[in-house]
Amino acid sequence: MFRGDVMFRGYDLRQRIVIDVNTAERLGTISDVEIGESDGAIRQIIIRRRGGFFARAFGFGEISVPWSAITAVGREFVLVNSLVFGENYLKNK
Repeated sequence: MFRGDVMFRGYDLRQRIVIDVNTAERLGTISDVEIGESDGAIRQIIIRRRGGFFARAFGFGEISVPWSAITAVGREFVLVNSLVFGENYLKNK
């Protein structure tokens, strides 16, 4: 279960599978994290979607998910609530 006092390194989150808790859909894997310059906190995760070169070239290969949308972090999976970031998700789907 996700707890606010747990610390994660950005490197530790990479390659974890991201699942939408609303649809049980596999969204992709974490490829990067965005960190706040002033406080060093993780602001959002970047999910690399499955797809070929053309999907990535035209901007459909990644989804930005705010840290507030994450509901749980496990060893292999990260659960996210797509209702929190729905517009970005739908635009890149």
